[in-house]
Amino acid sequence: MNAGLILLSGGKSSRMGTNKALLPVEGKANIERILDSLGEDFTDRIIVTNSPEDYSLLEEKVKLIPDVYPGLGPLSGIHAGLLASSAEYNIVVACDMPFVSQQLARILVASSPGYQAVVPRFNGMRQPLFAVYHQLMVEEIERFLKGNDFRVNNLWDKVNMLWLEDEVLSSIPEIERAFYNMNKPEEYKQVQEWVAKG
Repeated sequence: MNAGLILLSGGKSSRMGTNKALLPVEGKANIERILDSLGEDFTDRIIVTNSPEDYSLLEEKVKLIPDVYPGLGPLSGIHAGLLASSAEYNIVVACDMPFVSQQLARILVASSPGYQAVVPRFNGMRQPLFAVYHQLMVEEIERFLKGNDFRVNNLWDKVNMLWLEDEVLSSIPEIERAFYNMNKPEEYKQVQEWVAKG
């Protein structure tokens, strides 16, 4: 896959009460599960974190890099990841999505030439934290951060981007859970129940 992979793991996990990325799912930390699910076919594999010591077991598999602008949310993480990546196009994924889809990642990358971003919009919901971002986004994102605008969804009027809609996404067997993220203990419990049922 001619793209980089950027995993965002800079949040405080305040609603969960513990680091979401490290919660065990099927015997491994969720962030390791995400890496395994998406595979190694990336030019770069990067975790954006301000606590690199928490991910020391993964440092042989990935680059660990901090936010340039700490504490400003996912937009800051995307910015740091793009700066650290050598790839023109990059898949960005949040660390709390246990059921990420490699097929979706491939479709996103295949759809990306000519665009600065490709973002799924499934069942009317935008999914900017499982999306593709071009290196050219760095300067625009930096303008947002310096202007105290930290909302990822405010970017779309400013860049040449593509929405990946239901007619494309519905062909992916695992799409119903691909965007599921666990922010609260009850959502983690739901993940455990799904995994137990197979």
